[in-house]
Amino acid sequence: MLLASGARPLYAAATGFDTSRPEIRRFASEVAKRDALSRRQVLHLLGKAEPQPEILDLMNRPAERVLEWWEYRQLFVTERRINEGVQFWLTHRAELEHTAALQGVPPEYLVAILGCETYYGHNTGRFRVLDALATLAFDYPPRSEYFRGELEQFLLLTREEHLNPLRVKGSYSGAMGALQFMPSAYRRYALDASHDHKRDLWNDWTDVLASMANYLRKNGWQPGAPVLADAEVDPNASFQLPPNSFDLSSTLDELNAVGLRIEQNLPGSTPAVVIPAEEKEGPAYRVGFNNYRVITRYNHSARYAMAVNDLAHSIAERVHAVQAAVPIS
Repeated sequence: MLLASGARPLYAAATGFDTSRPEIRRFASEVAKRDALSRRQVLHLLGKAEPQPEILDLMNRPAERVLEWWEYRQLFVTERRINEGVQFWLTHRAELEHTAALQGVPPEYLVAILGCETYYGHNTGRFRVLDALATLAFDYPPRSEYFRGELEQFLLLTREEHLNPLRVKGSYSGAMGALQFMPSAYRRYALDASHDHKRDLWNDWTDVLASMANYLRKNGWQPGAPVLADAEVDPNASFQLPPNSFDLSSTLDELNAVGLRIEQNLPGSTPAVVIPAEEKEGPAYRVGFNNYRVITRYNHSARYAMAVNDLAHSIAERVHAVQAAVPIS
């Protein structure tokens, strides 16, 4: 773990990044001053970080063709993911029900986000987080400021949670644990729900589920409110898709006036946004509400939010069928 300013460093001479680089020395000085860390130890630690050209290749790779919704859905709402989500729910039913009752987030959405993010904790990343964040902080100019902030947050997180910064692994962008929280999100939203004096988002499912629910609630999740609805389009409908499918830029009354209708019994003043949801047969649309917007705060993708919603409904339907057939005590 990192030590406070003035403490003896734990790490040997630099073997990775060249810590004589001005931007690295400046970073070490700034975080040492802000966070009461040892500048010398920060430099030693960064010297142990190994540049990852593969990460830069991933970040610089030309954008792939944007999948239509029906193609994207096929990747996430699969029989395997549904079945494993059902099994996860049944295995962790007590923790899920407790968290749902406390935070007002239905179990199916907690399970579905886990399923989409890391396949229920099975795929949490293969890169050392230190390597990933240092590579992006110092060798990826387009977003270096953001990743330097996350690198600083990672140093603080490892100190607070007594993590070995040389062993923590995550995604190529530095996201960690079953929830793929970036270090700043980990520090802000992770909870010690099991009361063991650790916020463990890799192995402690009580902490994982409570932290996910906390993230959603702190970002505005409304208990009992809808996420999405399918829209029926009048033959003479005349509307334009909003430039940002995350902002609730219309009301249901306004959408109804231009020929978009939903079957949910909601007030006409309900904020909403139209989302393209292409089917194989042709254009289709959905309407997103506040809780849809909250999911897009987790991952800035309309298709991701729709996948979470559909996976959640599929898992819940199957769990309820299992419980109806074989009541669980």
